[in-house]
Amino acid sequence: MAKLGHEVVGIDVDPRKIENLSTSRAPFYEPGLEHLLEEVLQTGRLRFTTDISEAKGNSVHFICVGTPQKKGENAADLTYVDAVATGLLPFLSPGDLVVGKSTVPVGTASRLAHLINLEHPSAHLIWNPEFLREGHAVADTLRPDRFVYGVSDGSEDNPAVAVLDDVYAVPLQAGTPRLVTDHATAELVKAAANSFLATKISFINAMAEVCEASGADVTGLADAIGLDDRIGRKFLNAGIGFGGGCLPKDIRAFMARAGELGADQALTFLREVDAINMRRRSRVVELARNLCDDSLLGQQVTVLGAAFKPESDDVRDSPALSIAAQLQLHGAVVTVTDPKALPNAARRFPELQYEECTRKALEGADMVLLLTEWQEYCDLDPYEIAGLVGAPRMLDGRNVFDPNKWRAAGWTYRGLGRP
Repeated sequence: MAKLGHEVVGIDVDPRKIENLSTSRAPFYEPGLEHLLEEVLQTGRLRFTTDISEAKGNSVHFICVGTPQKKGENAADLTYVDAVATGLLPFLSPGDLVVGKSTVPVGTASRLAHLINLEHPSAHLIWNPEFLREGHAVADTLRPDRFVYGVSDGSEDNPAVAVLDDVYAVPLQAGTPRLVTDHATAELVKAAANSFLATKISFINAMAEVCEASGADVTGLADAIGLDDRIGRKFLNAGIGFGGGCLPKDIRAFMARAGELGADQALTFLREVDAINMRRRSRVVELARNLCDDSLLGQQVTVLGAAFKPESDDVRDSPALSIAAQLQLHGAVVTVTDPKALPNAARRFPELQYEECTRKALEGADMVLLLTEWQEYCDLDPYEIAGLVGAPRMLDGRNVFDPNKWRAAGWTYRGLGRP
């Protein structure tokens, strides 16, 4: 927002996070973010504080807090969203706009709008879901592929629309499409989009299971069906499944909310989407055991990647880290390496071994698993690193390597859904 020319104050309850942000240090790894922070802090248009009273006097208030999965349930925990909405009430002024960015169950926006309007009848709440991709969030913010505005009456004439148009004037003038809907539709857009992407990933992983049983190659299958423009090739890469802080918890929260609305039958397929995804992790462990002559006990195993995706240090529900932990439970001695995520991984699974240097992590390995497709791993030369490992076995959990090249270099290579 500061880059787009606005005067911005960022508010959080975590003093350490505020201190870091105020000195251009991002609290997580995201390409380009620290450079952008440094740039806009120098303009004087951006500052950070823990004092929510600093919201007073501003006309637009974004709610950007997390909605994690409730412990022991599938439903979303709205504690933080509700706390922000309630905390803002004393500091809103007539005509202010509250903008929801958090991913919430359908019905949340209408409830919060009622809460706000009880105290501030002329204030407006608009639900404006975010579609940022971790690893591409800076570009996705400055050059988004779409805007969705959810307003109480679903009308273009709603006064909140003009205010948010002014906030997003730069990307709108650059041609970013904008859709105006009612609150419920805007909330469902994010849930439906994430559910569709999760379904597409689990579909191709289900096909990988069939390919393994039949001797077919899932990469060729994906290329062929992806040429159909009704299907498309994106998100048809078989592998170890999806993770992170969004897709897993969002599809579960969507199922939970549908059940509360009496529409649970409509989303029963998402249970299988979730089940297929979780099954990939145990399948990789099974394949790893097969590669090691049916026993992982005492095997030196190197895992390339801890983050749930490249260009991120996010290990929330990371399939790579989950697989590493399961390998250790089966008796393997596991060393994990990752360019950015090792500190977060060590807090999550302190019992694993971690090594920053890829070459050191590979030394003496009886088996190597590529589980997060960082470019530096994709560029590994099988001939060059063959002398580092104890036994040249590669389990390619992302199907990024050329099997013929690795086998020619003397490696026992195994992909997922590939002969």
